[in-house]
Amino acid sequence: MSYEIKILPKENWPPLLAETPKPPIKLYYAGAVPDYSRKFLCVVGSRKYTTYGRDAVEYLIKGLKDYPVTIVSGLALGIDSFAHVAALKYRLPTVSVPGSGLNPKVLHPQSHLQLAKEITEKGGTLLSEFEPDFKATFWSFPQRNRIMAGLSQATLLIEAGEKSGTLITAKLATDYNRELLCVPGPIFSSNSEGTNMFARLGATLVRSSEDILEALKISSASLGQVKPDYLDCSPNEIKIIEILNEPIERDELVRKTGLPIHEIQMTLTLLELKGYIKEEMGEVRLVK
Repeated sequence: MSYEIKILPKENWPPLLAETPKPPIKLYYAGAVPDYSRKFLCVVGSRKYTTYGRDAVEYLIKGLKDYPVTIVSGLALGIDSFAHVAALKYRLPTVSVPGSGLNPKVLHPQSHLQLAKEITEKGGTLLSEFEPDFKATFWSFPQRNRIMAGLSQATLLIEAGEKSGTLITAKLATDYNRELLCVPGPIFSSNSEGTNMFARLGATLVRSSEDILEALKISSASLGQVKPDYLDCSPNEIKIIEILNEPIERDELVRKTGLPIHEIQMTLTLLELKGYIKEEMGEVRLVK
C-alpha cells in the first residue's frame, strides 16, 4: 500500500492557515491539492464514541452532500474516522491531518491505512507538517490540532468528554476567531460534557445540516435542487433515475423500465446504498 508524498508548495498552502499565530514551516501532502474555493469544516469528537455521536456524523455530513464543503479531520479512531468515511460516502472532499508523518509505515493509526489510501484515491488529501517518517507522540496530536482548526472556516464538535483532547481543537477554533459549532448531547452522558460546556459558553448549536451551511455562509435555498452528476451509475441505474421525477410505486417502476424484476431489485439496492434513492410507504423516490 503506497501513495506519493510531496512537499506542498507555498502557493498551494491553505490561505486561512497563514492567518494563525504559529503556522507550520513546511507541509507534506499525499493525494490532491485541496480546492480552497470550497468551505472547510473541521469535524472532531471522541475516540470513545457513542451510537448517538456516530449517527450524528452520518446525518449531518449526508446533508452537506452536493454543497461546496470539504471535511477536515484527524484520521483518529472514533468520530474522526466516521467523518472521513461519511465524506467519502457522500462524495465530499476530505482532508486528513494525522498526528504522525505520512509514510504508510508510521501513519497513525495503522488500522486506518486503508482509509488513508482511499482518501488519496478519491480526490482527498493527507496533510502533515511532520517529516514523512515521524512517529506519533503524545505531543504531536495537540500540535496537529492547530492545523485542523487553522485551515477551516468552522469546527464542528460532535462528542467530547470534559477532559477530551478534542477540546483543544475547539479552543483553537475560538482563538482563531473561527466558528465553533456543537452538537448538543444528553445531560447524563459523560461524552457530552465537553460539547455542552462549549454550548453554554456561546458556541453555535447544530441541529441540522442547514445550521452548518448557515455558519459557513452557504445558501441552503437550493437544498434539494442540486442534482448529483451520477457518474458512478450504470445504464440501468440511470434509466431508473430518469423515471423518478416523482415518487412511484415499485410495481409501476417495473412496468415503466421494462427490466426483469431481479434486475430491478439489484439496481434499486445499489442505488439505495449509494444514497441516490429511498423507498418509503411502498414508493421509490430520489434523494435530492
